[in-house]
Amino acid sequence: MTTTAQLPTGTPEPATDRTVVGGNLSLPLFRTLSGVLAGHPYLKVVVDRAENTWHLLDTAAHPFHVNYIATRVLGMELAELDASLDEFNASVYMDPERRFLLGVLSLHTGHDAEGRERTFLVLETTEADTMHGALLEAFHGFVRERVDGRLPLLLKPANHGQEEELATISELRVPRISGHELFGTRTRTPLNPGDATGRLRYFRTSQEYAAAEAGLGWADIVAMPCLPDDVPRVAGFLNTAPITPLSHTNVLASGWGIPNAIVRDLEQLVEKDGLDGAWVRYRVREDEVTLERLDQEPGLEAPAWHQQRIRLEPPLLEDAPVLSLHRLRSADRDRYGTKAANLGELHHVLDSRTADLTAFYGRPRPPRDDLYGHLAVRLGLHAPSVDELRSAAGAFVAGMVEAPDGVALPFALQHLFLTSSPALQQGIGKLKMALELDASDMLDSLCLQLQHLIRHTPMPDSVTRQIQQAFPTPSAAGGRLVVRSSSNAEDLPGFSAAGVYDSVTTVRGPGELLDAVRQVWASMLSPRSVRLRHQVGISLDDTYMGVIIQEYVPAALGGVLVTCNPTRREDFRNVYLNCSPGSPEKVVEGSVLPQQYLYNTVEGGGRTVALGSWGEGLSAATRARLADLSLTGRLLQSHFSAPDVDKPLDIEWLMTDQDELRLVQIRPYAL
Repeated sequence: MTTTAQLPTGTPEPATDRTVVGGNLSLPLFRTLSGVLAGHPYLKVVVDRAENTWHLLDTAAHPFHVNYIATRVLGMELAELDASLDEFNASVYMDPERRFLLGVLSLHTGHDAEGRERTFLVLETTEADTMHGALLEAFHGFVRERVDGRLPLLLKPANHGQEEELATISELRVPRISGHELFGTRTRTPLNPGDATGRLRYFRTSQEYAAAEAGLGWADIVAMPCLPDDVPRVAGFLNTAPITPLSHTNVLASGWGIPNAIVRDLEQLVEKDGLDGAWVRYRVREDEVTLERLDQEPGLEAPAWHQQRIRLEPPLLEDAPVLSLHRLRSADRDRYGTKAANLGELHHVLDSRTADLTAFYGRPRPPRDDLYGHLAVRLGLHAPSVDELRSAAGAFVAGMVEAPDGVALPFALQHLFLTSSPALQQGIGKLKMALELDASDMLDSLCLQLQHLIRHTPMPDSVTRQIQQAFPTPSAAGGRLVVRSSSNAEDLPGFSAAGVYDSVTTVRGPGELLDAVRQVWASMLSPRSVRLRHQVGISLDDTYMGVIIQEYVPAALGGVLVTCNPTRREDFRNVYLNCSPGSPEKVVEGSVLPQQYLYNTVEGGGRTVALGSWGEGLSAATRARLADLSLTGRLLQSHFSAPDVDKPLDIEWLMTDQDELRLVQIRPYAL
């Protein structure tokens, strides 16, 4: 469960208000006053230290702590509160001498070491709350004295700062539980919100899935332990094993606008209700996941994406040189591909420091006119002018991260290669004809034949010479190179193509370099990539592949950052970060379960969501670095998402052994 720092004020209150002031809290009273969030009953509490009493808020009547305190305790009008909302929030969430302690009590059921079921209460604050250790201990003690003594009361630290404060306090005095301990094994976890009505197809193994894959269609809801990255476009996804909101399949779910969730008890539901092959209504919300079997097949119309059409800018195929990434700008996407152009633009932003990186914070967030004051605090400034704030933001980002070195191969080289071979031209012509005739039964074999031809067709001498001159003698990391795709049909708003095209990360020597470039070119014609582009109207004639070549940089830590909270789309505060020791490819490929963190880029602070495949989290110093990285991502969003600066970014990053942060990819994150 996550409480919210402050939501919009002014919500009308129902006539019935059962809020209780003072006294003890019994389970019957708890259930009378509580609401339900993420499947657990919860109750908002306010401790008034000046009056030595507490307020148990009727959840239906009082959705926001601060509204209640301002209007019911302090006698303010809502308009007065709105006019000074940030100052009021600071007084109740951040003042070390604050009068009020705000929190949430939630009721949970678990099992003890002997497997016996137990019911317990959890007390937590909002993630923006900066309570020090003494306040946390006092808060827990006050509530402990007033709730049913038969129920254990555990304190859940809401952020890393609270974790560090509690580290000096005995667990005998303040029993506690972390968020990842509380929710890491929950039965149902929302990943991407949405609704779907379709036929549930449940596969217990990848072999079962492979046998049925060819028959999957747009009306199917695919369920299995972990869906493959090349799953076709369907109505919905269900996972029975843990994955993260930043997995390739969830990025696809987000881009396609379909529901996705972890449902660990699916096998029991399938056996109990006969769901495999049945028509169901599947709903994923921020706080719940439901599956409802339908009595009969519904009359479904083809989904809107059947009519979706994405138009590409015409690729420029005239001679263009192989260029260093730092010489590219975003406008070069029609010659070198979106990925290379974005990295070139990143070089420009870091080197010139002229871009406005504050625009996200300049947007009104009612009742606030803007968030400039919060950004100033994050940057360590006091009452700066707008120009001073922009200058400080540019300097902060330039001092925090580096852009990768490397070179970009233009579309012109791939075009020259393809037109040099009559066999390739003939194969491409057959594929175009199959697409025009919608001959899906021929598509896979034609694509596979073309891919084989591309991988084995000799390069024209002029193409070979330009590629080899790009990296004549790689020096770092034993001469190891990384070769990445940079198509004009990826990293686009509405079409991310995450995981669709190939990258080769273990290239050594000129021979392997040429093979890797051909492999990346060939990935443009894989059966899956051709089908996905055809579904959204992207013509094969308009699709070209640029290539990025870089020296391999060893990573101590790496991962993915998205400048949003994927499971709460209205949340403008938090960004989501995944990481694991070593290369970010481990996170991107899904070969490990990464550690997961949320960082608040408005009020500050972060919290651990899950530890993944590791038994313990990162050090406080490393988490602080990742907080700065998260703020950097949010600032870059102002530039790379313009003019709509609320659109989030998907950023791949790594931390070197020297603690240097390097961004290796920037693209839109589809919501």
